Amino acid sequence: MKMDELRAWSPEEFEQQLRAMGDRYHIHHPFQVMMNRGLCDRRQIQGWVANRYYYQISIPIKDAAILANCPEREVRRHWVQRILDHDGYGDDAGGIEAWIRLGEAVGLTREEIVSQRHVLPGVRFAVDAYVNFARQRPWQEAAASSLTELFAPTIHQSRLDNWPQHYPWIEPEGYAYFRKRLTEAPRDVVNGLRITLAHFNTRELQERAIEILQFKLDVLWSIVDAMMLAYCGVQVAGWGAYTPMDGKAGS
Repeated sequence: MKMDELRAWSPEEFEQQLRAMGDRYHIHHPFQVMMNRGLCDRRQIQGWVANRYYYQISIPIKDAAILANCPEREVRRHWVQRILDHDGYGDDAGGIEAWIRLGEAVGLTREEIVSQRHVLPGVRFAVDAYVNFARQRPWQEAAASSLTELFAPTIHQSRLDNWPQHYPWIEPEGYAYFRKRLTEAPRDVVNGLRITLAHFNTRELQERAIEILQFKLDVLWSIVDAMMLAYCGVQVAGWGAYTPMDGKAGS
Protein backbone atom coordinates (compact mmCIF):
# COMPACT_ATOMS: atom_id res chain seq x y z
CA MET A 1 0.00 0.00 0.00
CA LYS A 2 1.34 3.43 -0.95
CA MET A 3 1.90 5.99 1.79
CA ASP A 4 -0.80 8.31 0.42
CA GLU A 5 -3.28 5.43 0.69
CA LEU A 6 -2.61 4.92 4.38
CA ARG A 7 -5.07 6.28 6.89
CA ALA A 8 -3.96 9.53 8.47
CA TRP A 9 -3.23 9.31 12.17
CA SER A 10 -5.71 11.10 14.36
CA PRO A 11 -4.28 14.23 16.04
CA GLU A 12 -3.85 12.20 19.24
CA GLU A 13 -2.08 9.36 17.43
CA PHE A 14 0.10 11.80 15.51
CA GLU A 15 1.15 13.60 18.68
CA GLN A 16 1.93 10.25 20.28
CA GLN A 17 4.17 9.37 17.32
CA LEU A 18 6.02 12.66 17.71
CA ARG A 19 6.46 12.29 21.45
CA ALA A 20 7.70 8.72 21.02
CA MET A 21 10.78 10.09 19.30
CA GLY A 22 12.04 11.31 22.66
CA ASP A 23 14.11 8.16 23.00
CA ARG A 24 16.35 9.62 20.26
CA TYR A 25 16.83 12.95 22.01
CA HIS A 26 20.39 13.96 22.82
CA ILE A 27 19.77 13.54 26.55
CA HIS A 28 20.66 9.90 25.79
CA HIS A 29 23.98 10.77 24.11
CA PRO A 30 26.96 9.30 26.02
CA PHE A 31 28.46 12.76 26.55
CA GLN A 32 25.19 14.10 27.95
CA VAL A 33 24.95 11.05 30.21
CA MET A 34 28.50 11.73 31.43
CA MET A 35 27.60 15.32 32.27
CA ASN A 36 24.43 14.32 34.07
CA ARG A 37 26.27 11.74 36.18
CA GLY A 38 29.03 14.13 37.20
CA LEU A 39 31.71 12.39 35.14
CA CYS A 40 32.91 15.40 33.17
CA ASP A 41 35.86 17.53 34.15
CA ARG A 42 36.01 21.31 34.09
CA ARG A 43 37.42 21.46 30.57
CA GLN A 44 34.66 19.26 29.18
CA ILE A 45 31.91 21.34 30.79
CA GLN A 46 33.52 24.53 29.51
CA GLY A 47 33.81 23.05 26.03
CA TRP A 48 30.15 22.11 25.99
CA VAL A 49 29.05 25.57 27.12
CA ALA A 50 31.33 27.36 24.65
CA ASN A 51 30.10 25.29 21.73
CA ARG A 52 26.42 25.41 22.62
CA TYR A 53 26.69 29.19 22.56
CA TYR A 54 26.81 28.98 18.76
CA TYR A 55 23.52 27.08 18.83
CA GLN A 56 22.01 29.63 21.21
CA ILE A 57 22.84 32.63 19.03
CA SER A 58 21.53 30.80 15.97
CA ILE A 59 18.07 30.10 17.43
CA PRO A 60 16.68 33.63 16.89
CA ILE A 61 18.19 33.67 13.39
CA LYS A 62 16.35 30.42 12.66
CA ASP A 63 13.13 31.83 14.07
CA ALA A 64 13.53 35.03 12.06
CA ALA A 65 13.79 32.89 8.93
CA ILE A 66 10.51 31.18 9.84
CA LEU A 67 8.85 34.56 10.30
CA ALA A 68 10.21 35.81 6.98
CA ASN A 69 8.68 32.82 5.18
CA CYS A 70 5.33 32.90 7.01
CA PRO A 71 2.48 34.97 5.51
CA GLU A 72 0.12 34.34 8.43
CA ARG A 73 -0.05 37.26 10.86
CA GLU A 74 -1.45 35.25 13.77
CA VAL A 75 1.38 32.73 13.53
CA ARG A 76 3.96 35.54 13.42
CA ARG A 77 2.42 37.23 16.47
CA HIS A 78 3.06 34.09 18.54
CA TRP A 79 6.33 32.98 16.97
CA VAL A 80 8.11 36.31 17.43
CA GLN A 81 8.12 35.66 21.20
CA ARG A 82 10.84 33.08 20.63
CA ILE A 83 13.16 35.75 19.25
CA LEU A 84 12.43 38.04 22.17
CA ASP A 85 13.09 35.20 24.62
CA HIS A 86 16.60 34.73 23.27
CA ASP A 87 17.61 38.24 22.21
CA GLY A 88 15.89 39.90 25.15
CA TYR A 89 13.60 42.91 25.33
CA GLY A 90 12.90 45.65 27.85
CA ASP A 91 14.38 44.71 31.20
CA ASP A 92 14.79 41.04 30.19
CA ALA A 93 18.35 40.47 28.99
CA GLY A 94 17.25 37.28 27.22
CA GLY A 95 18.46 33.72 26.88
CA ILE A 96 21.66 34.50 24.99
CA GLU A 97 22.82 36.75 27.81
CA ALA A 98 21.81 34.07 30.32
CA TRP A 99 23.96 31.59 28.39
CA ILE A 100 26.94 33.95 28.50
CA ARG A 101 26.47 34.13 32.26
CA LEU A 102 26.48 30.33 32.36
CA GLY A 103 29.80 30.45 30.50
CA GLU A 104 31.20 32.85 33.07
CA ALA A 105 29.85 30.61 35.85
CA VAL A 106 31.89 27.67 34.51
CA GLY A 107 35.06 29.76 34.30
CA LEU A 108 35.08 31.15 30.77
CA THR A 109 35.44 34.83 30.04
CA ARG A 110 32.76 36.74 28.15
CA GLU A 111 35.26 37.44 25.37
CA GLU A 112 36.07 33.73 25.03
CA ILE A 113 32.41 32.89 24.62
CA VAL A 114 31.28 35.62 22.24
CA SER A 115 34.41 35.35 20.07
CA GLN A 116 33.32 31.80 19.19
CA ARG A 117 36.96 30.77 19.06
CA HIS A 118 36.22 27.47 20.79
CA VAL A 119 33.40 26.50 18.41
CA LEU A 120 34.23 23.21 16.69
CA PRO A 121 33.84 22.80 12.92
CA GLY A 122 31.38 19.94 13.38
CA VAL A 123 29.21 22.02 15.70
CA ARG A 124 29.21 24.96 13.31
CA PHE A 125 28.34 22.72 10.37
CA ALA A 126 25.41 21.06 12.16
CA VAL A 127 23.96 24.33 13.47
CA ASP A 128 24.31 26.03 10.09
CA ALA A 129 22.50 23.10 8.46
CA TYR A 130 19.57 23.69 10.81
CA VAL A 131 19.44 27.43 10.09
CA ASN A 132 19.62 26.78 6.34
CA PHE A 133 16.78 24.28 6.65
CA ALA A 134 14.62 26.96 8.26
CA ARG A 135 15.54 29.46 5.54
CA GLN A 136 14.92 27.16 2.60
CA ARG A 137 11.99 24.95 3.57
CA PRO A 138 8.30 25.92 3.95
CA TRP A 139 7.67 27.66 7.25
CA GLN A 140 5.43 24.83 8.47
CA GLU A 141 8.31 22.36 8.08
CA ALA A 142 10.69 24.68 9.91
CA ALA A 143 8.12 25.09 12.69
CA ALA A 144 7.79 21.31 13.00
CA SER A 145 11.56 21.00 13.40
CA SER A 146 11.28 23.00 16.62
CA LEU A 147 9.39 20.18 18.30
CA THR A 148 12.50 18.80 19.94
CA GLU A 149 11.26 21.23 22.61
CA LEU A 150 8.85 18.44 23.54
CA PHE A 151 11.78 16.81 25.29
CA ALA A 152 13.75 19.87 26.46
CA PRO A 153 12.24 20.43 29.93
CA THR A 154 13.49 17.01 31.04
CA ILE A 155 17.09 17.78 30.14
CA HIS A 156 16.96 21.25 31.73
CA GLN A 157 15.46 19.86 34.95
CA SER A 158 18.08 17.12 35.11
CA ARG A 159 20.82 19.75 35.02
CA LEU A 160 19.16 21.75 37.77
CA ASP A 161 18.76 18.59 39.86
CA ASN A 162 22.20 17.07 39.34
CA TRP A 163 24.80 19.65 38.37
CA PRO A 164 24.94 21.58 41.68
CA GLN A 165 25.97 18.44 43.57
CA HIS A 166 28.26 17.08 40.85
CA TYR A 167 29.92 20.37 39.90
CA PRO A 168 29.96 22.56 43.02
CA TRP A 169 32.56 24.79 41.38
CA ILE A 170 29.90 26.15 38.95
CA GLU A 171 28.56 29.45 40.27
CA PRO A 172 24.81 29.06 41.03
CA GLU A 173 23.82 32.19 39.05
CA GLY A 174 24.77 30.30 35.91
CA TYR A 175 21.72 28.07 36.13
CA ALA A 176 19.29 30.88 35.30
CA TYR A 177 19.08 29.84 31.66
CA PHE A 178 17.86 26.34 32.51
CA ARG A 179 15.24 27.66 34.93
CA LYS A 180 14.03 30.14 32.31
CA ARG A 181 13.53 27.44 29.70
CA LEU A 182 11.41 25.33 32.06
CA THR A 183 8.55 27.76 31.46
CA GLU A 184 9.37 28.95 27.95
CA ALA A 185 9.78 25.56 26.25
CA PRO A 186 6.36 24.13 27.24
CA ARG A 187 4.69 27.31 25.98
CA ASP A 188 6.55 27.01 22.68
CA VAL A 189 5.56 23.35 22.39
CA VAL A 190 1.86 24.25 22.53
CA ASN A 191 2.32 26.64 19.63
CA GLY A 192 4.53 24.33 17.58
CA LEU A 193 2.24 21.35 18.09
CA ARG A 194 -0.81 23.36 17.07
CA ILE A 195 0.84 24.28 13.76
CA THR A 196 2.18 20.79 13.10
CA LEU A 197 -1.02 18.89 13.91
CA ALA A 198 -3.06 21.25 11.73
CA HIS A 199 -0.78 21.36 8.69
CA PHE A 200 0.50 17.79 8.53
CA ASN A 201 -2.97 16.27 8.18
CA THR A 202 -2.47 13.42 5.73
CA ARG A 203 -0.45 10.29 6.38
CA GLU A 204 2.11 11.37 3.81
CA LEU A 205 2.53 14.77 5.44
CA GLN A 206 2.62 13.20 8.91
CA GLU A 207 5.41 10.87 7.83
CA ARG A 208 7.20 13.94 6.49
CA ALA A 209 6.87 15.61 9.88
CA ILE A 210 8.45 12.55 11.50
CA GLU A 211 11.36 12.84 9.06
CA ILE A 212 11.76 16.53 9.88
CA LEU A 213 11.81 15.89 13.62
CA GLN A 214 14.39 13.15 13.08
CA PHE A 215 16.52 15.61 11.12
CA LYS A 216 16.48 18.03 14.07
CA LEU A 217 17.27 15.22 16.50
CA ASP A 218 20.21 14.30 14.27
CA VAL A 219 21.42 17.91 14.34
CA LEU A 220 21.43 17.94 18.14
CA TRP A 221 23.09 14.52 18.32
CA SER A 222 25.78 15.57 15.81
CA ILE A 223 26.58 18.66 17.87
CA VAL A 224 27.33 16.49 20.90
CA ASP A 225 29.20 13.95 18.74
CA ALA A 226 31.63 16.69 17.73
CA MET A 227 32.18 17.70 21.34
CA MET A 228 32.69 14.15 22.56
CA LEU A 229 35.32 13.58 19.87
CA ALA A 230 37.10 16.78 20.86
CA TYR A 231 36.90 16.64 24.64
CA CYS A 232 36.88 12.98 25.61
CA GLY A 233 40.38 12.01 24.48
CA VAL A 234 39.36 10.00 21.40
CA GLN A 235 42.36 8.98 19.34
CA VAL A 236 41.75 9.00 15.58
CA ALA A 237 44.00 7.06 13.21
CA GLY A 238 47.04 7.55 15.40
CA TRP A 239 46.61 11.31 15.74
CA GLY A 240 46.43 12.96 19.13
CA ALA A 241 43.09 14.06 20.52
CA TYR A 242 41.87 17.41 19.21
CA THR A 243 42.00 19.83 22.13
CA PRO A 244 40.45 23.14 21.03
CA MET A 245 40.08 24.47 24.56
CA ASP A 246 43.88 24.54 24.68
CA GLY A 247 43.90 27.18 21.97
CA LYS A 248 43.88 25.21 18.72
CA ALA A 249 40.37 26.12 17.69
CA GLY A 250 39.29 29.10 15.66
CA SER A 251 42.53 29.46 13.72
